[in-house]
Amino acid sequence: MSAPEITGHRLDFTGRRVLVTAGAAGIGLAIATAMKANGADVFVTDVNRQAVTAATDLGLVAAVSDVSREDDVVELMKSIRDEFGGLDVLINNAGVAGPTGRVEELGIEAWKATFDVNVHGQFLCVKHALPLLKSSTDPSIVNMSSAAGRLGMAGRSPYSASKWAVIGFTKSLAIELGESGIRVNAICPGAVDGPRIQHVIEAKAAMLNRPVDEVAALYRGQSSLGRLVDASDIADMALFLSSPLARNVNGQAMAVDGNTEKLF
Repeated sequence: MSAPEITGHRLDFTGRRVLVTAGAAGIGLAIATAMKANGADVFVTDVNRQAVTAATDLGLVAAVSDVSREDDVVELMKSIRDEFGGLDVLINNAGVAGPTGRVEELGIEAWKATFDVNVHGQFLCVKHALPLLKSSTDPSIVNMSSAAGRLGMAGRSPYSASKWAVIGFTKSLAIELGESGIRVNAICPGAVDGPRIQHVIEAKAAMLNRPVDEVAALYRGQSSLGRLVDASDIADMALFLSSPLARNVNGQAMAVDGNTEKLF
């Protein structure tokens, strides 16, 4: 397929085939709808069947699958091949918040479950998407990391460790896949407004035995701008990284966090 064209200030993704994992809600849905609004054919996958049904009502091609299960990922790539005939952009967005607690309080199963989705899921999607991406004229992979992937985060060590792993995976892939013309970058969002961060804030407040409102204010104050990030901000970065504007941007971890230097 041809590379997306830049028309004025608008990115034209007409004819581009995009997969967004966990794309039926939250950040993933913001990315998927932004891609579609710019002309892309978008396939989203999610573990939430109800969200997948809602995504199809928005004109997205959607399927239920769990990226931590290899059989599901193999079937997903087959569905994309059947539906679109190939793939140009992989947005590895699927992730879980993981448990909140001090290390001595955490169980190994919760730790493993965090890595199963946040790291192993990205590995499986890249592994099985590569035959499709290598046939594209301008392939790109965007892996979702976090501000916690470059900063420590007390009480959230499984999540933070998994997101640091995403950065290492991204940089290694950028080197390995450069000869195939596949760019690989990561996005590191700060605290993104929405139900997920509210649950995290509530869990952190419970761990610290502090009021939820007080902890919420501390989360907003992490950013130099004093506010949470919007999902649309992450979608804008995903569009940029998948476009010709970023044709020489490779192996980078792009922060979208309002300048966050310390995580609460």
